[in-house]
Amino acid sequence: MIQMSVEELKAKIDAGEPFNLLDVREDDERKDFHIGGIHHRLGLVQGMQIEPLEDLDKDKLLVIYCRSGKRSMVAGMVLEATGFTNVANLAGGMLDWQAKFGG
Repeated sequence: MIQMSVEELKAKIDAGEPFNLLDVREDDERKDFHIGGIHHRLGLVQGMQIEPLEDLDKDKLLVIYCRSGKRSMVAGMVLEATGFTNVANLAGGMLDWQAKFGG
């Protein structure tokens, strides 16, 4: 799994590059602020309840984010074990994103 900075992710978004984005935070965190993507809480990923992710191309870049980068790291390890081969953890998560870009 690679570590991706918020600057790298923003550049991909701004360039319109194709990738999948996964938010593994809790529902209330997502309501407060998010940058898009699929929302599937970490607890569901850890419980292997990954049906919403089954239609994703497992070889396409999957960027996972949470509040600080810790939960997304755990989710990435779980998803790599299920066959996802191109996984990135958003280092610093939404805390870093908001510090750098607002929101």
